[in-house]
Amino acid sequence: MKYRTIGTDPAHRREVSALALGAMLFGSRTDEETAFAVLDRYVEAGGTFIDTSDNYAFWEDGGQGGQSEELLGRWRRSRGIGGEIVIATKLGARPLAPGTSYVDNPEGLSAKVIRESAERSRERLGVEKLDLLYAHIEDRTVPLAETVEGFASLVAEGTVGLLGVSNHAVWRVERARALATAAGLPGYEVLQYEHSYLRPRTDLPDGLFPDGTLGAAGPDLLSYLRAEPALTLVAYSPLLKGAYTHPERPLLPGYDHPGTPARLTALREVARDTDATVNQVVLAWQLGGALPIIPLVGVSSVVQLEENLAAVELELTPDQRARLDGAH
Repeated sequence: MKYRTIGTDPAHRREVSALALGAMLFGSRTDEETAFAVLDRYVEAGGTFIDTSDNYAFWEDGGQGGQSEELLGRWRRSRGIGGEIVIATKLGARPLAPGTSYVDNPEGLSAKVIRESAERSRERLGVEKLDLLYAHIEDRTVPLAETVEGFASLVAEGTVGLLGVSNHAVWRVERARALATAAGLPGYEVLQYEHSYLRPRTDLPDGLFPDGTLGAAGPDLLSYLRAEPALTLVAYSPLLKGAYTHPERPLLPGYDHPGTPARLTALREVARDTDATVNQVVLAWQLGGALPIIPLVGVSSVVQLEENLAAVELELTPDQRARLDGAH
C-alpha cells in the first residue's frame, strides 16, 4: 500500500492509504458477513481510509440511513479497531423523515444540525472523535458563515479532526474557506467529488447531471486543486459504477458525449500494454497523476477489492500517461 497525508494542521492531519474504501452499501445491500470480509482484507492490505455518511443507505429501505455507520461501529468493536483507521463521514443529506430524500427534505447544514448529526454519527460509529467530517451537499437556505462556524466549533471541542466538503459548487467552497480564514477558523481541506478518467460534460449547471448525479469534478475544480496544492481530492465513483467493464451498464448521461470514444480507446490500449484491467488503469492514472487524488472505491466482494488493490502498484510510463491525457 502507498500513503498520502491529508490536512495541513499538525494537530489534525493524517496519513491515509492512497486507496480509500467506500462503505455506502455496507449493512444494507451488502450483508454484514461480506462487508466484514471486505473490511478485514482492506486493513490486512494496509488500507486505512474508510468512507461513509449518515444518510447511507436511506434509499435501500425508504428510511433515513445510518446502516453503514452502524455496521462500521460493530466492525470496529468486534475487531478492536482504534485510531489507526481513519473513518470519514458526512452530514447534511440525511432525509428528515422516512420516505423522503435529500432532494426534497434534507437535514441541511445549520449549526444545530451539524452539532446534532455529528453526535449521532459518533454514537453509531462508536468513536469519541470523527477523523474527517464532510458537508455532504449544499444548503443555500443557511448563511455560509453559520455552516463554517458550526463545523469549526466541533473541531475546537475536539470531537472532529479534519473538515471536508462534497458536491458543492467550487465558488461556494472557496467562499467558505475564505470565511474560515478571515475568522481564524479551520476550513475545508478535503474535497470529495465524482471523478474518473472519462471527462464529464461541462454544460450542466453546478456539476449536476441530468440523471440527478451530484458533483462531477470538472475543469473548474481541477484548476482549483492546482492552485491550492494543500487540498486533497477524494474521487468517488472512479470506476463509474462498473460502466468501464460492463457494457450492459450504460454510461451516465453526463459522460456520454463525442469526446468519450477516443478516451475509451486509449484506455483499452494502455490496459493491453500493461496486462492490467481497464479498472486498474483508471485507478493507476488517478493515483500517479500530478494532482493529489485518492480514489474512493466501492466494492461488494473481496474479489472486486483485490482487483482495485492491485492498481496501487501499477506504474504507468510517461508515454502511457501522455496517451491517456492526450486522448480527446
